[in-house]
Amino acid sequence: MANKVILVVLDGLNYQTANECLGFVQALRKEGQATQYRMQCELPSMSRPLYETILTGTRPAVNGIVNNQITRLSNQTSIFSLAKQAGLTTAAAAYHWVSELYNRTPYDPRRDRFTHDPSLTIPYGCFYHADHYPDSHLLIDAEMLRRRHDPDFLLVHPMNIDDTGHRHGVDSSNYRNSARHLDGELSHYLPTWIAAGYQIIITADHGMNADRSHGGILPEETEVPFITIGERFSHDSALTPAQTDICGTICELLEIAQHSKPVTQGLLTLPEVRHAVSYL
Repeated sequence: MANKVILVVLDGLNYQTANECLGFVQALRKEGQATQYRMQCELPSMSRPLYETILTGTRPAVNGIVNNQITRLSNQTSIFSLAKQAGLTTAAAAYHWVSELYNRTPYDPRRDRFTHDPSLTIPYGCFYHADHYPDSHLLIDAEMLRRRHDPDFLLVHPMNIDDTGHRHGVDSSNYRNSARHLDGELSHYLPTWIAAGYQIIITADHGMNADRSHGGILPEETEVPFITIGERFSHDSALTPAQTDICGTICELLEIAQHSKPVTQGLLTLPEVRHAVSYL
């Protein structure tokens, strides 16, 4: 499993809340199994633009997905398309905007909610369209995809933290408890994934502000966690990974040759990073 990757994107989780409320993840840090970094998200600090940034390694101003209302297929190479070209299998348990970016748009739940079509860029998917869709259900969806299809790359994307932040704001017990609840749900799966040898990244697209929104440049909106778990990571805490490096880092972990995506130099160990580019 050393070349298989699970990317967990905790929608709307800012760095401070991750640091204070993800108790099980922080326990993994104490045991030396995980390393946490403070990452700056790209701008605007909005979901659909940053899904595209995370999954393609390009900034919104470059890729053209500059707000949440743009509904079209991505015109960039992504982890999903590059993996498909390399003969690898991918799957996603994610919000329906991911399906709209990489499979078909507009999203039709009757057609796209449960996706099983090898001709698509993401051949196997459980996509949801209600922001309050329970994180517990989403993680069950993800584990089903993992067990049934054994993907080389699995995207896991729960929404409840963001949904709670929009209803109550960043400085609320509701928002913090939503993060704690998600951490508890993850604790049922992370030990299994770690024991199976997956390389795991836990991060967020953006944070949340006291106005119950995001999109601007405040630290609580733009500072997000970036957590690495697995033997292929250097776990060098002095590094400063960029959000645009996530796509290239995962391509390296999947051993996709000539992907031309930026990665953070020194973040990975074996096998040697072949295309490391640092522009920080």
